[in-house]
Amino acid sequence: QVQLVESGGGLVQAGGSLRLSCYASGSIFRSNVVGWYRQAPGKERELVAQITSGGSTFYAYSLEGRFTISRDNAKNTVYLQMNRLKPEDTAVYYCTLPRYGQNGWGQGTQVTVSS
Repeated sequence: QVQLVESGGGLVQAGGSLRLSCYASGSIFRSNVVGWYRQAPGKERELVAQITSGGSTFYAYSLEGRFTISRDNAKNTVYLQMNRLKPEDTAVYYCTLPRYGQNGWGQGTQVTVSS
């Protein structure tokens, strides 16, 4: 059973920054694609960013370069650095291991950006 634990969410003013963390026990991130998704109220869950085991990254086009995904294999942690936050970034952010399907999701962390 995969356990992903997200942290780092909170309330921030527009223009501010937050860094989300996703921790998984063991070395499971080392050889897997890891993604961050988000779901805003009344909207579908959408992909924010992904990072491969080799370090290649993918970002949603709408982010305009404001977010950065990274990984620290020694700490079994994947990060999402979010800068210049906007109210429309308000959502629950989820860490995921696509390889594990429905079992590869964390519980989510709330990010709220005030205007």
